[in-house]
Amino acid sequence: MAESKRPRVMVDMSATLIHHGHIRLLKKAAEIGEVVVALTSDDEVKKTKGYVPELNFAERKEILESIKYVSEVVSCPWLITEDFMKSQHCDLLVHGADNSNHIPAEKLIIFPRTEGISSSMLRERVLDSLIEMNLDDPKHSRASDKVARFLIESIKKEFRLE
Repeated sequence: MAESKRPRVMVDMSATLIHHGHIRLLKKAAEIGEVVVALTSDDEVKKTKGYVPELNFAERKEILESIKYVSEVVSCPWLITEDFMKSQHCDLLVHGADNSNHIPAEKLIIFPRTEGISSSMLRERVLDSLIEMNLDDPKHSRASDKVARFLIESIKKEFRLE
């Protein structure tokens, strides 16, 4: 009996800051079939999320290609269509619970998001670390503490982290 071919499974993401939630999603997708990551371009991230990703497209692509669960990485628009999936010869779309793609239910697999992690949370952790480093250094005066807090709050607003 001939072995049936594994389906090609598309996982779309922007992966601006890659974390263990992304890895878990890719691992689950790899259990279903051959994983093709549809990676959002820098321009699409800027247009949709309002900021330039910390890691540019080429850097994000290189990281994703090095993950053992990923067979291929392709550039994609913000929203995945059935036509785009067909153009990449993909049978299914795997996404986290925040899916906004309009794909027929029979071609869509939704997994819950990993609790306690997101790229936004990572940004906030970095900002909190910067504040802590600034405040723990006895060389910084109260004026610089205020400036640091102001800058951090401004950054949080810019990245919609509030």
